[in-house]
Amino acid sequence: MVKLDREVLKRRRELAARLFEQKASQADVARRTGVSRQAASVWWRTFSSKGAQALREPGEPGRPARLTEDQRQALQAALLQGPAAHGFPTDLWTLPRIAVLIRRQTGVRYHSGQVWKILRQLGCSLQRPTTRAREQDEAAVARWRSETWPRLKKTPPGAAPRSSSSTKADSPSARRSGARGRRKAARPS
Repeated sequence: MVKLDREVLKRRRELAARLFEQKASQADVARRTGVSRQAASVWWRTFSSKGAQALREPGEPGRPARLTEDQRQALQAALLQGPAAHGFPTDLWTLPRIAVLIRRQTGVRYHSGQVWKILRQLGCSLQRPTTRAREQDEAAVARWRSETWPRLKKTPPGAAPRSSSSTKADSPSARRSGARGRRKAARPS
């Protein structure tokens, strides 16, 4: 399916308005403008109820925005205040938290997956926190790596290296030699 630009779509609707003014049928309009009969029917309803000008100027495409421009600006100001100012326990904005903030401020519910689109429209970008906490105790981390981590590792220190074939995954249908259950019958030679 080829997506047409707004100018081509506008010319089609203007042609349809002229044809409807000349008393052309919906089928004729559909054929001459290259649209489906359903589209011509929708255009006819618009033309007959609101006039040719409404058909020529359809307005903005898509669903209307649920947040007004004032609400978007208030949301942006609230985001700059930080999560702690809005009662969240950590100083990290997440999409679900922003969805809660939007609901609290405006009463409009958004799925957290849709929040990202709003943030992009506001000019926000993805920010990842640093991987190391500011409060991190480097001495405690070094002690944990030298004392605790070796005990938690699967291979004890000093163990002989394993062969590479011992790490191969078995086939789901393969049976081990000592496995219980029915064995496949041997093929006759």
